[in-house]
Amino acid sequence: MIKTMITNWDDAYANGDYITGAAEFPGMWAKLAAAFRDEMVASGRAELDVAYGNAEREKYDLFLPEGSPKGAVVFVHGGYWKAFDKSTWSHLARGAVARGWAVCLPSYTLAPDARLSEITRQIGAAIDHVANRISGPIHLTGHSAGGHLVSRMNCVSSPLSAATQARIKNTVSISGLHDLRPLLKTAMNDVLKLDEAEAIAESAALIRPHLPCSITCWVGADERPEFVRQSDLLANIWTGLGASTRAVEAPGKHHFDVIADLADPDSDLVACLLHPIEPEDA
Repeated sequence: MIKTMITNWDDAYANGDYITGAAEFPGMWAKLAAAFRDEMVASGRAELDVAYGNAEREKYDLFLPEGSPKGAVVFVHGGYWKAFDKSTWSHLARGAVARGWAVCLPSYTLAPDARLSEITRQIGAAIDHVANRISGPIHLTGHSAGGHLVSRMNCVSSPLSAATQARIKNTVSISGLHDLRPLLKTAMNDVLKLDEAEAIAESAALIRPHLPCSITCWVGADERPEFVRQSDLLANIWTGLGASTRAVEAPGKHHFDVIADLADPDSDLVACLLHPIEPEDA
């Protein structure tokens, strides 16, 4: 089979250009998120704007299940490290909360006000903070740029404390970006301000995983080919370095709806998130 090599890197990452009705998704997400927050506040199971640092955006929302949590799930949002915040994604906590888990959604300082290395440090600080609040195992998931950030938490160069990293039992990187070097060739790098050294240092695919590690690289089958490549890349490399990995292409899903099943407690995506990979499944 002959595969065409990528020559236009801006087009390779232009998700919205290839999704019908792309402009309608942010408004829909915000509406669903606000309704879920209202529901959780009314039930007394939401803690909003918990500060995990001193910067304006170093805050997270925490949604609690009925009864004692089984552990903590952390969802890190996407937006190419330069858009959105926690408030757009609250509804994606519904699935894990319904299954008995506490769910933390952090915001972080966006580029260009923070370099990617600083954003990585902030996410580590948020996870450390919630780890001190919620006992039990910690499971991570994130979408797109958020997939990059949760994968970085599993690296030997993770900013997490040793105690927190030992509690990371499972990660699902959804449409994650794991090799950042191609971004040096995109117009968005005018905002990200990546240089080659930082792109290498922040690419999970170029770093050894901290073992033991259970990670699923989940991507929509209808996504841009670059996202499928990036997903396969990390799973392929880290399995050879001792991690338990899995690569999943979700049928019929594109970059904007691939995350929707996090809101469904009975979905395959939530099941994957809440159950670490068994050796026979890897």
